[in-house]
Amino acid sequence: MLPAERKRTIVQLVTERDGCSVSELAAELEFSKATIRRDLRDLESQGRIKRSHGGAVPASSAGTERPYGQREVDHYTEKQAIGERAAQEVREGHVVCFDAGSTTMEVARAIPDTDYVAATNMPELATEVAERDVDAKLTGGSLRPRTRALVGPMAERAIGRMNFDLLFLGTNALDSAAGLSTPNEDEAAVKEMMVERARRVVLVADASKFGDRSFVSFADLEQVDLLVTDASPSGALATALADADVTVEEVST
Repeated sequence: MLPAERKRTIVQLVTERDGCSVSELAAELEFSKATIRRDLRDLESQGRIKRSHGGAVPASSAGTERPYGQREVDHYTEKQAIGERAAQEVREGHVVCFDAGSTTMEVARAIPDTDYVAATNMPELATEVAERDVDAKLTGGSLRPRTRALVGPMAERAIGRMNFDLLFLGTNALDSAAGLSTPNEDEAAVKEMMVERARRVVLVADASKFGDRSFVSFADLEQVDLLVTDASPSGALATALADADVTVEEVST
């Protein structure tokens, strides 16, 4: 198999499967892991795929969103570390809202045995905390299989009646001018309402989101109290976060 053909096959497999590991590609194509890693670097530089921890996922753009399964494995180590630090913000008796997402799921998994109430628009996350005897509230609404989030008027009405001590919020993109943004307007509406109903907002986002803009903005930087991330922002984003009085905490991975 010629290099060009091998790379075309890699892109096809990564796209069809919503992500592949280096080991999986090496075994299927019968090339060394070193060769596959070189191919992934080349393909990423061409914008045809995006490398992740131990593999690759399809490239995305501002108007598209990757399925939850992709995001769950992308930057997994970083998300675990972010989740462990963010979980320390929960206090006994808190009413905690969890936005739907792979990083907020890691926060939920990292919270030690604590008596608190959890509210979320993600059924999978509600099940995760309920199995540890946490009082879990689901918003209801229409399920988006791509992100596993409940959205729509029913979800928005439910959130509009709730008050949260703490919100763990995710985002697809974080930009100095556009603030927090996401590809889907229905999810943006739910996120915006969560922010409005929360006393304290903790944004959990790995550094791959920095400097990006997605389709719909749902929160300004000034609405965020704490950003927990795996690398310190730089340039215009760092300046904007400082101007907005956002506390930034960098975790080690």
